[in-house]
Amino acid sequence: METKNAITALTALGHATRLAAFRLLVEAGPSGRMAGDIAAALQVPPATLSFHLKELLQAGLVESESQGRNVCYRANFSAMTGLIDYLTHNCCAGSTDPACSPTSPDCAC
Repeated sequence: METKNAITALTALGHATRLAAFRLLVEAGPSGRMAGDIAAALQVPPATLSFHLKELLQAGLVESESQGRNVCYRANFSAMTGLIDYLTHNCCAGSTDPACSPTSPDCAC
């Protein structure tokens, strides 16, 4: 992931409603959630949710699929993994402590 893409993704996640929507979609897994379900879960008006989901779409963090008159949104797990990899690329650079690794459950980075 390039720095510009990471900044775009982090900016999109830097709003409480967008972060909450993204977390719901991550929890939903590959099946995703319908826009109306997301709006109800977050208790936000559909127009407000649409604005926020558009930002997540433009950042590449979510994908959408029309299903009749409804839209299903899914987290883009490869983009999420790319962002995490970008953020942890040099985690504990130079450290010889085996517990300090992005793949280690003990990483305090």
